[in-house]
Amino acid sequence: MLIFSPTTIRSVNPQPLPYLSFSHSISLPLPLTSPPTPSKSPHFPSFHINCIDAAQPFDYESHLKNRYIQSTSLKIAIIGFGNFGQFLSKTFLRHHTLLAHSRTNYADLANHLGVSFYADPHDLFEQHPDVVLLSTSILSTETLLQKLPFQRLRRNTLFVDVLSVKEFPRNLFLKYLPPDFDILCTHPMFGPESGKTSWAGLPFVYDKVRIGDEESRIKRCDNFLDIFEKEGCRMVEMSCMEHDKYAAGSQFVTHTMGRVLEKFGLESSPINTKGYETLLNLVENTKGDSFDLYYGLFMYNQNALEQLERLDMAFESIKKDLFGRLHQVYRKQLFGDNNGEVEKKRSLAQQLLGNGSLTEPPLDNVRQDGS
Repeated sequence: MLIFSPTTIRSVNPQPLPYLSFSHSISLPLPLTSPPTPSKSPHFPSFHINCIDAAQPFDYESHLKNRYIQSTSLKIAIIGFGNFGQFLSKTFLRHHTLLAHSRTNYADLANHLGVSFYADPHDLFEQHPDVVLLSTSILSTETLLQKLPFQRLRRNTLFVDVLSVKEFPRNLFLKYLPPDFDILCTHPMFGPESGKTSWAGLPFVYDKVRIGDEESRIKRCDNFLDIFEKEGCRMVEMSCMEHDKYAAGSQFVTHTMGRVLEKFGLESSPINTKGYETLLNLVENTKGDSFDLYYGLFMYNQNALEQLERLDMAFESIKKDLFGRLHQVYRKQLFGDNNGEVEKKRSLAQQLLGNGSLTEPPLDNVRQDGS
């Protein structure tokens, strides 16, 4: 860095000249000889080198990146900092500020992760988060919403849920939240086990139940959804009603079969097949979830009971097929192969005519042969 300062020039009307400073990154050798004699012109000042320093480049790209991160960063408050809330926070923390509240004191764990923990929801809401994310159990959702101090939040706060059923929290949000609040119902269809290495390709279902028309509110919703899209999730937008219909046929059935096999006592063996390994993985993935979650899938999805009845009918149908085949085997062992004897007599009694048609012999001849 070259810093120049003007020398005083006597002229008819002397005026102080401003201090000039130039900064440019150059790589040129400096002359070792003495500098030339300064110009005597009254119109141009002479310069003297004060110091030489290396110019520091301005990282324009880094500056733009920081500005972009600040413009898209959200302050997210997680209500319910249990297993799933902690799982989500590890990804959210990459670009967003996180606050948390839970009935259990997770202060030490939250501080270790870099999350601000608040034991009192009043203190949490006074931080005015952009997004309030409900990561509670299905059974406790309504009781929680009845106790939250909404008056301490900004009037257009975005509320998001990540419950495994969708119509139930949607109706609760519309019932208890102030009308100015935005509502986004979501379901990350993965968990700490299935998404522990990557979220790429995993389905994320969402329904923009109520989002304001203001550009800032639309952008806030999009910034939240971008968290999952940038992680590679398969983004699926559908209504809460459609979600519950499909989830009853997939998620509820999956959890049911996993729990049935767990009750059955499925164990690994030295000769596991690929199919058997799949069943073991199913048990492993489902047994980590609480029974409250499974009960919530059954209780608060009106399609779950129908699926349970269909499973029961399918099991009974398979049993009938098995026992029906077994009945035929027992009958053959007890009474012999009567069907074979009948067919043998029929073939002996039939005669092949010249035109290729078959005809039964007269009954009289059969009686005579048998006499």
